[in-house]
Amino acid sequence: MSHASDTRQSIIDAVLRIIGQDGIAAVTNRRIAKEAGVSLGSVTYHFATQHELLRESLLHFVAEETRHFTALADECADEAFDIGQAAEVVAQVAGGNAFDSRHIAPFELYVQAGRDERLRAAAAECFAAYDLLATRILTRLGVPDPERLAGVAVAMVFGQQLRRLATGAPAEDLVDTLLVLTQFTPTPAP
Repeated sequence: MSHASDTRQSIIDAVLRIIGQDGIAAVTNRRIAKEAGVSLGSVTYHFATQHELLRESLLHFVAEETRHFTALADECADEAFDIGQAAEVVAQVAGGNAFDSRHIAPFELYVQAGRDERLRAAAAECFAAYDLLATRILTRLGVPDPERLAGVAVAMVFGQQLRRLATGAPAEDLVDTLLVLTQFTPTPAP
């Protein structure tokens, strides 16, 4: 990796840490430079605007999450995949990540995407990876209409993660909730 891309990555990592620690309002060029260990000029050289900083930080997180969740989805393609393995994957997704500043930052960025339509495409890309994983798990478990239910399952995971973040609730609550969902087959509307 070149020095310029190392510097750029250090800046992105610093932005994610700052957002996770103190929110988007705390992202200033001076704070980024200090946190990243780079000069103030490096921040403005690599990122001309705050929007660009936020977008690139979200895209970086999305790329990491997409790789991770696509790999998990590929693991769910195994013919022997069962409810126990599904529970393990859900526990890894929901409870495996400590809620440190790097994992809190995406919640802040998703909320910001609600305010700034320029960030929405990046957020949508990440949710597509989450939906793919949910669809694969639900398909392997034989849940009817997995594509339709995937978004609901993802929303539940995010809601439970947010609850866990805010209250310290255990990840096991989410696993139990999703196991109930997989056993519920809705009656089609007339």
